[in-house]
Amino acid sequence: MVDISGIEKKLTEKEKALDEVILTGRTAVRSCSNTIKAVHAGDMKTAEKHLEEAEKTVKQLLKRKAEFPNQVNHVLQEYAEALIVLEAVEKQRIPGQKELKIDEIPYVLGLLDSVGELKREMYECLRKNNKKDAEKYFALMEEIFDALLPLRFSNAILPEFRRKQDVARIQIEQARGELL
Repeated sequence: MVDISGIEKKLTEKEKALDEVILTGRTAVRSCSNTIKAVHAGDMKTAEKHLEEAEKTVKQLLKRKAEFPNQVNHVLQEYAEALIVLEAVEKQRIPGQKELKIDEIPYVLGLLDSVGELKREMYECLRKNNKKDAEKYFALMEEIFDALLPLRFSNAILPEFRRKQDVARIQIEQARGELL
């Protein structure tokens, strides 16, 4: 008779660990989302608080990265986006990957996602008749896009990159139209 009792036990433990990673990841993503919402509202104190919450949960998740790289990388991408948006709004600059201490793939994907958030900031500046700051956000959007333009990798190496790059291109063109 085939004995799989040990296999079933290991897989059950792995499933339980995955459930924890998914739950913790959801908490981290929510904190990242709240960080960005607070940045858009101009409430940097609240943004920093939410970012600290995200950082705590990200640290927990990093312990499981070897087991569940896809789930953890998704959360790191959201975390990178929150860090990038906060830095862009507070200091009008895009932080580097080494500075943020985030792996290459989540950093690059977080950069592309941040283009849409910077577009929102640009629109808010235009709404307030602040064309100078709107132009600064547009310049940051273009800086991100131009920096990533030379990257040419398959989806197996850099998942979702091409799609996100196309979305960023569309967002930049729309923003250019509004700025002019």
